[in-house]
Amino acid sequence: MKTNRLSGKLSAALNEQMTKEAHAAQIYLSYAAWADNDGYSGITNFLFRHAAEERNHMMKLFEYILKRGAKVKVTAIPAPTADPVSVNNCFEKVFEHEVSNTKAIYNLVKLSHTEEDWATWNFLQWFVKEQTEEENLAISLLDKIKIAGGEKASQDALYLFDKDLGETPDNVRLAQKVTTDNP
Repeated sequence: MKTNRLSGKLSAALNEQMTKEAHAAQIYLSYAAWADNDGYSGITNFLFRHAAEERNHMMKLFEYILKRGAKVKVTAIPAPTADPVSVNNCFEKVFEHEVSNTKAIYNLVKLSHTEEDWATWNFLQWFVKEQTEEENLAISLLDKIKIAGGEKASQDALYLFDKDLGETPDNVRLAQKVTTDNP
């Protein structure tokens, strides 16, 4: 029974975003491996949690595509980018990635609006809010690193930053438990 309620263009774009979310999870895992190798267990834990969050975003898109009756297309994930060269560089890369992902979400929102697919437009509002939170978090962490000295941060400052991230509560929720009101 054919129940697809997504246009071909919107279905392809949602599938592409699903792959971007999977790629984001791989990037965070890659950075976590880098941080762990350099002894930053708090940063590692933070990045592991964000990898799980990105995977949840991927699954949220996966489930939505299925519920709209379209075909999910699981494709290859690009390799993560090069390892960071410093803690400052790591969080600059995190911020840049989140900004890029925000632009991709905005393009989806624009496409859903153009096609007058209000169900998809409504679904994507959760991602708009989530990306605002992600960018704000990345900026706040970059600000902390800059206050600590940026690229010239002392080992003591990096230790405290790492410790602070390690003590951050682990509150990643499963995608199926997430709602617009409870991201």
